[in-house]
Amino acid sequence: MNILLNAGPWLPVPPPGYGGIENVVATLIPELRARGVRVVLASVGSSTIEADELISVYDEGQFPHLQKPYNQVMGLAHAHQARVAEELRRRDDIDLVHDHLEVVGPGVLAALNGPPVLHTLHWDLRKHGAFYASFPEKIAVNGVSRSQLARAPEALRRASLGAVHLATPLAGSDLRVERGEHLVVMGRVCALKGQHIAARICQKLGLPLRLAGPVSGLDTPAALEVVTQDPGHPLHGHPDVRYFVEQVTPYLDGDRVWIGSVGGAERDTLYASARAALFPIQWDEPGGTAVVEALALGVPPVGLRRGCLPEIIDHGRTGFLADTEEELAEWILRVDEIDPDECRREAVRRFSPAVMAERYLELYERAIRRTPVAVR
Repeated sequence: MNILLNAGPWLPVPPPGYGGIENVVATLIPELRARGVRVVLASVGSSTIEADELISVYDEGQFPHLQKPYNQVMGLAHAHQARVAEELRRRDDIDLVHDHLEVVGPGVLAALNGPPVLHTLHWDLRKHGAFYASFPEKIAVNGVSRSQLARAPEALRRASLGAVHLATPLAGSDLRVERGEHLVVMGRVCALKGQHIAARICQKLGLPLRLAGPVSGLDTPAALEVVTQDPGHPLHGHPDVRYFVEQVTPYLDGDRVWIGSVGGAERDTLYASARAALFPIQWDEPGGTAVVEALALGVPPVGLRRGCLPEIIDHGRTGFLADTEEELAEWILRVDEIDPDECRREAVRRFSPAVMAERYLELYERAIRRTPVAVR
């Protein structure tokens, strides 16, 4: 099978730090190629993942530009997708397009007389209501959790081939470092992720906390300070910056800190040395990559019972789920009851790259045959 895997123009594959979709793509490609699939990757030129071909418009990721006004960035995704369309028009050896580019991907691909398309939905499906209400019938989709698809508009449910849980590389799962007392929250710092709740609880309980992830695309405390000290900076009034300054920083001190974005071995060590990973999410999280990463490194996840978390965390065995902030604090104090090795075993059994690749191969075949099933 030959596929064109469209990661979009935002970050290289793999990303140097934060990058959910790009990390998923980087996890999937080696597994597909090991199974004889030839992969043409559509990304940016700085991608380093080994693929059979790489096509791109931009040398570097365009993610930093996403914070600019819409009329300045509206052409970024379209320029990338126009390059994908050009590639599909000039060749006839692509059996399927596996698309990960929000809205613009299926919007452009539906207008082509090209190969079958499987479009993966990574985001909140309450967005883009008008587009999803009249979703192109020729495009097959998959979700990243059952809970995500259960909330999908009817047009997407008709196009769905099912859900494929996200996976994480298991290379660091055998990492054994001394476990500390700190808790960790990994992910983009924004109100939906609930870092303020984690910081407030940890301050109340007297527990150390490490917040890791970008704030409005800013990866370091120094970069964020430049923005907060300059009222004229374009990001000064960004909602994520305001959220961090107004709702998170009041709870930060020497024991509870934001360290910026981390990736690779640094991220694995931060996770593996943590007492627990916290997920006080304030929305219905569709995918939960960070939860899977924690499990793979033997770190018990403790989160609110929303979105995909009940599908990933087996309460009492591989982590804890709470319905309120008060319950979350109570479960945090009981994380030592969770066996780290059981977390690792669950990650291997359900969320390994091999499991995800095999599931996608099934969906590729079904997308080619186009036999959708209803989401129950």
